Amino acid sequence: MDNSQSGQEFGANEWLVDEMYGQWLVNPDSVDKEWQPILERYHQVKLGQPVSPVIAAPVAASTPVTEATPTGSIPLVAKTTRVEPKPQPIPAQAPANSTTPVAEESEDQINILKGMSKTLAANMDASLSIPTATSVRAIPAKLLIDNRIVINSHLGRTRGGKVSFTHIIGYAIIRALKEFPSQNVYYEEVEGKPAAVSPANINFGLAIDIPKPDGSRALLVPNIKKAQRLNFAEYLSAYEDLVKRARDNKLTAEDFSGTTASLTNPGGIGTVHSVPRLTKGQGCIIGAGALDYPAEFQGMSEEHLAKLGVSKVITLTSTYDHRVIQGAGSGEFLRIIHELLLGERGFYDEIFADLRIPYQPIRWATDFDKSDSDSRSKETRV
Repeated sequence: MDNSQSGQEFGANEWLVDEMYGQWLVNPDSVDKEWQPILERYHQVKLGQPVSPVIAAPVAASTPVTEATPTGSIPLVAKTTRVEPKPQPIPAQAPANSTTPVAEESEDQINILKGMSKTLAANMDASLSIPTATSVRAIPAKLLIDNRIVINSHLGRTRGGKVSFTHIIGYAIIRALKEFPSQNVYYEEVEGKPAAVSPANINFGLAIDIPKPDGSRALLVPNIKKAQRLNFAEYLSAYEDLVKRARDNKLTAEDFSGTTASLTNPGGIGTVHSVPRLTKGQGCIIGAGALDYPAEFQGMSEEHLAKLGVSKVITLTSTYDHRVIQGAGSGEFLRIIHELLLGERGFYDEIFADLRIPYQPIRWATDFDKSDSDSRSKETRV
């Protein structure tokens, strides 16, 4: 096992292992026993020693991750990362009563990267060795919006809870990977020969942004194991459990390892679409952009938009390893997601059935043309 293998095992989460490694060096007993074999191998890698294979014991879902800075008490509302500048001292050479502004000499500040920032930089360097390409597709979101309203209205009247757009999009990605498994692959060299590895399962990674007490952010990418076996209700439960344990600082090493495809959601802060970097061990990463009207229509009123039949859209990107996935395949993959989000192949019927919602989902239909010769409304003509 070398450094590249270590990065491949935990990907974007290696910063967490690096932080725990520093804590383990100071006091091995301060780290949970389930992490001991991993940190011992990590130590051997750091020393450049040969690593003997270790079969780690199964990790219980309730085993806490111990960090130097606990995050369990972090509020869900993100803190600002803006820091007000401190007042600078007046140089001794500056005239006391001078009315002419004097340019103060200053030195560049050097901040040594540590922990998550250090690992993120290392992962970005490693990602340069992956020849990636990106496919982009804009999808009308009207049906997604309306069916989510029906789902959440029913949940609000019955057992509670809410379904987010990301929940539904993530499930559509898993369904598309099941239908088109050529995207659930990754590149590996086996005995010096290039190979495309098809994992036995879909371990679906979720990029979770966790605020820290100092105002910085921590990016965790745990995954839902064997996601292809879950119906929507089971997937929803696994998703929420993963997010809750991430915020409560209770994720385990097993939650991070073996991610095969992942979803990131920069649309939550208004980004239309992004091209995320791909880490080793994965074949593709899907980015979900902002759900909004196209920019050229955003100045119109809701009433006029409704008359024109203009829908909000969401842009999905698929960044993939071009050594094992080709552009046509990536485009086909996004087309399948598009069709599912428009209700094809019983996608929303399955979700409604899994959640035991006693209604028919709203169907996608093409709008009709009134062909009015003047401005009279339908009501006036009737």
